[in-house]
Amino acid sequence: MIPFLKNRSIYILIFALCFLAEYLFPQQSKLSKSVNNISEFIASGEFLILKEQVGGLSIVDSIYSQALKVNDNDHSEALLSLIFATVPYNEVPVQIPIIKSILNFPLIAASDSIFKLKNANLPGYIFFDSPMNNYGDKDKLAHFFGSAFLSYSSNYFDLGNAIGYLVEVFEESFKVQSSIDERDLITNKLGNLFGTVLKQNKNILPSQIIILRTLSNFSYSL
Repeated sequence: MIPFLKNRSIYILIFALCFLAEYLFPQQSKLSKSVNNISEFIASGEFLILKEQVGGLSIVDSIYSQALKVNDNDHSEALLSLIFATVPYNEVPVQIPIIKSILNFPLIAASDSIFKLKNANLPGYIFFDSPMNNYGDKDKLAHFFGSAFLSYSSNYFDLGNAIGYLVEVFEESFKVQSSIDERDLITNKLGNLFGTVLKQNKNILPSQIIILRTLSNFSYSL
């Protein structure tokens, strides 16, 4: 099983935002176009060359910059687009109670060919302890940008109660075979911090927050 499919917290986040996206951003086609554009950028040969030149954390900044460009520097819409553009699958399997039937809930995603290339190119080594395999920490970007979106957008929308309600309904009504990973929770906190800082400093970059986990670990070791 893909590591990402074992995680409940990102399931809940994505599932909740699928419902909120249409309410917060009624121009659904705009969100879809943004996700497609970002996905195409990550799937491109240009991105691979850039990835080899600048490395893991800096390439995350490049993805973020592309999202801002596509969304005319609207940070909230850019962060929302990044959730769907960086999530490494295009549907969420949920088990419906009583009938115990599993349904695949579709997510906003690029075409299958672009989607596969995008997944292959997603940066997977963004932390000092990222797994040294082909998958690495590719799922962590959706965690990071999802938490950043909720934190940043809290000034503009009353998301706290809405997300809390959707999470409660989701956990009570649907059964997802998954578990919570401590590293995912840490990534969520980093994303939350990024969204909070972004409210005050529009020049902050994801890498400047993500690297704090590595710096704090080495500082603790010393």
